[in-house]
Amino acid sequence: MTERKIRLRSLNDANAFVNEASKCDYDVRLAYGDKNIDGKSLLGILSLDLTKALTVMYAAPDDPDFDRKLDQFAA
Repeated sequence: MTERKIRLRSLNDANAFVNEASKCDYDVRLAYGDKNIDGKSLLGILSLDLTKALTVMYAAPDDPDFDRKLDQFAA
């Protein structure tokens, strides 16, 4: 399981993240505090505190494309 810290600073960022996560054929989760939600759910993401850094967790054998796309959301 790979974990990275990201920050979604706007609704546009959240939407862009969901679009990228939805292209993945593996599970993508977002966590903050005691909440752990599906990273492919815009409604779920909007239930999080977007003023804080979030932890992305995903189990990909090797997906450098998704890693690079996460760089735009680096915390």
